Amino acid sequence: MNEIRVLVVDDQRLIREGIASLLDIQDGIKVVETAIDGQEAVQKALALSPDVVLMDVRMPVMDGITATRKIRQQLPTCQVLMLTTFDDEEYVVKSLQAGACGYLLKDIPANDLAQAVRLAYTGIYQLAPSVAGKLVGQLLTHPAAEPSPPPPPPNLDLTGRELEVLRLVATGATNREIAESLSISEGTVKNHISNILSRLGLRDRIQAALFAHEHNLV
Repeated sequence: MNEIRVLVVDDQRLIREGIASLLDIQDGIKVVETAIDGQEAVQKALALSPDVVLMDVRMPVMDGITATRKIRQQLPTCQVLMLTTFDDEEYVVKSLQAGACGYLLKDIPANDLAQAVRLAYTGIYQLAPSVAGKLVGQLLTHPAAEPSPPPPPPNLDLTGRELEVLRLVATGATNREIAESLSISEGTVKNHISNILSRLGLRDRIQAALFAHEHNLV
């Protein structure tokens, strides 16, 4: 398997170099470069074509959201994963709209961050649990001007276990937390989520969470 080539972007040198050092010792991951702001991130991404960009949100010169949008427009195969200390729902929504494939907080353990990079490389969307809760809350507290009754639940072609998994996904639970809650393996959780997305015609777990709330499944 080829190494996942990563660009680390953060305006704080200690954090930037620390993340790069932690990732560089992980199997299958190679940090190809670092950048101090969004503008430099765009320049280096275009020059190096990394597989994954770990992007801070608030930076001088150019913020991470603007940089994410530019990178995704010019390098659509490059995944951008936000890594920040800010869990403000506005940043979350704008980051996802700009094309980020996830939004994580910097208190994530090193091994979990490495796994997040691997998942981002495959295009799997990820949200920190607290961020997922804020995102759902933001959506629920900003209804349309003329709200209509929620659509009736479709004919769900899901097993009872898959429905349990879908409900937990909607709470922002990670695969590990779902596995512990249902006393099954993380591999089984991944298989269930894959089946859920396929049967419901959804792209990722974010759409699955919104689907569950829209159809009153949680």
